Amino acid sequence: MTYTPTSPTPLLDPVLKELGTEIISGKIPAGQRFTLQDLCTRFGISRTVAREVMRALEQLNLVHASRRVGITVLEKKDWAVFDKSVIAWRLETPQERDLQLHSLTQLRIAVEPIAARAAANNANPEERTRLVELSTLICDLGRSGMGNSPDFLDADIEFHTLILTSSRNEMFASLASTVATVLTGRAQLGLQPNHPADEALDHHERLAAAIASGESLAAEDYARMLVSEARESLAVLTPASHNRQRGEPALYIFQPHPSPPQKKPTMCSSRSLLPQSPPGQFAGGGCSRWF
Repeated sequence: MTYTPTSPTPLLDPVLKELGTEIISGKIPAGQRFTLQDLCTRFGISRTVAREVMRALEQLNLVHASRRVGITVLEKKDWAVFDKSVIAWRLETPQERDLQLHSLTQLRIAVEPIAARAAANNANPEERTRLVELSTLICDLGRSGMGNSPDFLDADIEFHTLILTSSRNEMFASLASTVATVLTGRAQLGLQPNHPADEALDHHERLAAAIASGESLAAEDYARMLVSEARESLAVLTPASHNRQRGEPALYIFQPHPSPPQKKPTMCSSRSLLPQSPPGQFAGGGCSRWF
């Protein structure tokens, strides 16, 4: 679930984003502890805002707060990986970007073909008509060299969202924001070409036509072809480069491969291990009272 603050706090979003990206990038490693006072000192915010930030990070499963030990950074396995903020921050982080793109593409391959098959059976007439309209718009924009335009992105997001929602499967529908986030992230990272492949555009049209005509098996096949094409376009974006920078073996997501060894989390004892900051920032004991 995406965290929503209970009251407008202008300082919350930038502080939350900075801490979130530092945790996801490993700059603040798993096991590290800090306090509300650390946040107040570093960012010049009140304890009320610091508490909102802490609660937001807890909602995202990036930290765990305890009165005895303070705020502890959690391991990657605990993160709320379907939350749009976590996805966006991972896409913005070089160490996580490729892994996030690949894992989300694999999720789409697992879900969207089945959702398309269900949509062919369950979509209402208005939804079927709208899918055809969107596929036509997507193709017109793509063939006009506007594949990386805001209009193309909006149409593509609506197209894939409508497939998930018209499946009438509430769990598929709940993934709509996740798919929208990865499509947006791809565009922002410059991975969406101005001239999409003709094959990809054709698959949009054929998928929409199959759903519109109630051909469930064809809809499943075309949806699988479409997301598989997206996977192939990302095949060159493996985590090999940043794994090698850490001295780890390359990990190719689409081939069976043992996971790279994980480093043991760094724990703190009596003081904060947050990244070094200019004088006056993050001063104070890391394991002192936080409430």
